[in-house]
Amino acid sequence: MIETYAYARAGLLGNPSDGYFGKTIAVTVGNFRARVLVHPSARLEIRPSKADMPVFESLEDLYATTRWRGYYGGIRIIQALIVRLIDWCAAEGIELENRNFTLEYESTIPLRLGLGGSSAIIIAALRALIEYYQLEIPLQIQARLALETETRELGVPAGPQDRVAQVYEGLVYMDFRRELMESRGFGEYEYLDTALLPDLYLAYRTKLSEGTEVFHNNVRERWKNGDARIISAMEQWASYAEQGKTALTDRNYGKLGMLIDANYDLREQVYRIGEGNREMVRVARSAGATANFAGSGGAIVGTYDGAAMLERLRTVLRPLDIVVVRPALSPLRVSR
Repeated sequence: MIETYAYARAGLLGNPSDGYFGKTIAVTVGNFRARVLVHPSARLEIRPSKADMPVFESLEDLYATTRWRGYYGGIRIIQALIVRLIDWCAAEGIELENRNFTLEYESTIPLRLGLGGSSAIIIAALRALIEYYQLEIPLQIQARLALETETRELGVPAGPQDRVAQVYEGLVYMDFRRELMESRGFGEYEYLDTALLPDLYLAYRTKLSEGTEVFHNNVRERWKNGDARIISAMEQWASYAEQGKTALTDRNYGKLGMLIDANYDLREQVYRIGEGNREMVRVARSAGATANFAGSGGAIVGTYDGAAMLERLRTVLRPLDIVVVRPALSPLRVSR
């Protein structure tokens, strides 16, 4: 029995420039994970988890569950991953051994809240298949395969940040500049010491679940069409990540907090953000914390100063049905 994991991801700075040849900093969050089990079997089977089961207690249960986890479970993305992996192996001249398997998965990552839930399932499954077929695939290629599973196989718009952060694990600085991405298909990825991080919190509100496809609206089309405002914003977000790396190295947490706030503030100028998301940021900041989207909306991440401020955060966000946790930064299983 092979057992593998992948963890949720919170983007600190630079997001959403990763899909536009930008730069980002993200950290994996050990509080939430996807888990995959693989074992040999006579036939190849992908077993459904709760997210795939169309059985509900009532109309109300169907409605609430669908709003929470969306219309799809994990079977389609795992199937898409297997197809992508087969194509990649064929292109690389790698012959996969004719060995069937049964694959099971489960996930504790809150879905459709910008925490990398889908990509975590893909990466956990990819790790299991790599081990099962005894493959050697560099980390940067694993991240690319995970991304292409969604973009190429499923047609889902996505950037590389989530997959890179979740494959590498820990605190990662990512440079996706155009010449690297177009010449070799991956950027420059650098580990940063998680000990450099100040106190972080993560907050999420399940009622805001809407998915990346909804959030990213028409920004990509405007970028492709050369919209100067969008191009400038992507460059500014990349600059925030660059400055954030220096602030972390220097332990300049005041500067880091300013950048985290600025990252969200620019996002609000460029994207159509719903009142629920704006309220979450506004209320968190009223407690003295910094706040930025952890991904594409529905969850926020930021810094706070001491236990008293953390308790204030929980106090002001609790009435809004917002959960506040301290990200678990270790122990994380890192595949080097």
